[in-house]
Amino acid sequence: MNIFNRIFKIGQAEAHSAVNQLEDPIKMTEQGLRDLRHDLDKALHALAEVKALAIRSRNDGAAYQAKALDYENKAVLLLQRAHQGELAATEADRLASEALVKKAENEAHAGRSAQEQATFEASAQQLEQNVQQLKQTISQWDNELRTLKARVTVSTATKTINQQLAQLDSSGTVALLERMKEKIATEEALAESYGQIAQESKSIDQEIDKALGSTGAGQAATELQALKAKLGL
Repeated sequence: MNIFNRIFKIGQAEAHSAVNQLEDPIKMTEQGLRDLRHDLDKALHALAEVKALAIRSRNDGAAYQAKALDYENKAVLLLQRAHQGELAATEADRLASEALVKKAENEAHAGRSAQEQATFEASAQQLEQNVQQLKQTISQWDNELRTLKARVTVSTATKTINQQLAQLDSSGTVALLERMKEKIATEEALAESYGQIAQESKSIDQEIDKALGSTGAGQAATELQALKAKLGL
């Protein structure tokens, strides 16, 4: 899938009106990021292969150049030996000609390898740009995903609260609160009333005990005097 189509697809996960009803924007964005990372893996693999081909072409070209130089040196040696009388001139010319043919063949191979190397390096450069673009896009949408998750969290919480508020029977709730307030006031008044009753009962009992106590003390004093008189004290 083309990278721009993929980006557009991820953008639809947030922008398209059907997303809010039929699709989860977070899951769609996460899936888009997984697809982008898969594309990045493939692009990196392709980049490695093309770079390997460029390296192979460079090495082959260097090897062909070395062989061409070697054949040239051999041709020179053959001619030198013929000049020194160590080898027949006709044989030296024949072998030197063959060596020069081999030299030309290797130079041609080296030229083709150089062209292939240039082609592979250009392809590798283009792939490198694609890889960097994919990395930047993935980084961008990683940040976007964090933002989307935060927005979804806030919107979900807000929606829940608003739904609860919308479903609330405000008049019924207020009436209930007023009843509870009235009931608490009644309980408080009743508690205070019982306290007053208890205090009043206690005061009466104390008055009675006080009156009885004083009467008993006077009678005891009278009886004590009568006893002393009886004893002549």
